[in-house]
Amino acid sequence: MQTDEIDQQLLTQLRQNARAPVTELARRIGLARTTVQARIERMEAGGIIAGYTLRGSAATRPPLRATVLVSIEPRSGPAVLARLKSLPGVELVHTTSGRFDLLVQVTARTTSDLDDTLDRIGEARGVRSSESLIHLATKIDRGG
Repeated sequence: MQTDEIDQQLLTQLRQNARAPVTELARRIGLARTTVQARIERMEAGGIIAGYTLRGSAATRPPLRATVLVSIEPRSGPAVLARLKSLPGVELVHTTSGRFDLLVQVTARTTSDLDDTLDRIGEARGVRSSESLIHLATKIDRGG
């Protein structure tokens, strides 16, 4: 499904506040409410908008975040993924191409919790090596 500039403006507005009333979105973009409603419904039906989600505020999000790049032994993927799934600080795991096999997003409330989660990832059976990147400051966040 193709989107045009107006669809992109609407998506930007929805990323900022997915709960904004359609009338407010229409006013911001300069279109009729019915036009905006129809565009939203078309993008939902076309899979451009797959759902609406709750994003925690800075006050509710764990203050520490890290990305862990993980290299695993051949054929150990299912066991490593099962281990990662059992760790409460692990939020997302992506497979990757290149030098590392997995990209793991981790959150923690304290440095001690983060250190413990990183240790547990590194000691998991099948993990060959890992490299941790602790997030310092967010410069761009488009909510996606």
